[in-house]
Amino acid sequence: MARSDRSLNKTERLFALVLLLQNRPNMTSRDLADHFAVSRRTIFRDLRTLGESGVPLTYAEAGGYEILEGYQLPPLMFSAREAATLLVGTAFTKLQPDASLRTDADAVAMKIRSVLPDSVRDYIDRLQERTVLSPFNEVQDQRAASGDEQGLWFELSEAVARQRRVKMTYYVASRDEETVRLVDPLGLVYYSDHWNLIGYDHLREDIRNFRLDQIKKLRTRFETFQAPEGFDLKSHLRERGESPQNVRMTVRFRSRAWRWARRQVPADVEQELREEGGWVRATFEFENANYVARWLLRYGTDAEVIEPESLREAVRDQAQAIAKQYA
Repeated sequence: MARSDRSLNKTERLFALVLLLQNRPNMTSRDLADHFAVSRRTIFRDLRTLGESGVPLTYAEAGGYEILEGYQLPPLMFSAREAATLLVGTAFTKLQPDASLRTDADAVAMKIRSVLPDSVRDYIDRLQERTVLSPFNEVQDQRAASGDEQGLWFELSEAVARQRRVKMTYYVASRDEETVRLVDPLGLVYYSDHWNLIGYDHLREDIRNFRLDQIKKLRTRFETFQAPEGFDLKSHLRERGESPQNVRMTVRFRSRAWRWARRQVPADVEQELREEGGWVRATFEFENANYVARWLLRYGTDAEVIEPESLREAVRDQAQAIAKQYA
């Protein structure tokens, strides 16, 4: 499918062309023309320019162009817009609860800033001075995470990528107890405010969901594992969203709140209806009413449960418990 890359100037297209061939070798001139939405004649001119500039292009036996292994691009150059996008991304990463992610985000931001021209660096500095993602997060960042909380995301991401089994001590809130689990980590998922590990739990002999902030101890083992045959993380999450334990829920939000709530609904929204008075009615299915109730409390009177009654009761109970605490 053709991409809308006509807006790229020639220099940008040449740079993108090198990156593309390094990541997807054996692309034909027609493939490249379709990708950049330009003519094959333009692609031939671009390839000739790259060859004349010293890029070691070859034509593979199987057909298609490729770049000889070992070729390295010159240091990356970012436009002000690209640099701003990357640095805002690292700033969002620094809001994560995992201490290692915050440390790595600082290192990445420093490396990006070090390669910027003076004019772009000055622009970025002015932008950062005038951008606040979380006005209260600076205090939170200064809190030292406990030893068990540091580096879980990175350690688990490595275990997922390398298919290494992990052993963990996991806190089960519903029973107020800690259990030891042997788990095959299959994927990481970020919900509205926390990371979750999806893994095969050898204790339960089933694929389970584990909150990273409930993992008290973690050790990656040397043994490797094979994912269950046919397992796909996105398909698994979609099927979980269609679980027979799910309950159909309808909640209405004021439009001003729905703009934010829409991104954080813990399920696929089946129906979204605009109502009079600036309300939006949303219908979705989810299995944990208490979780949804806690999530809805952040919207206060800008959200109202229509059905089921069990969810209304869960919100009411939690609201009454808060009111009692402050009575």
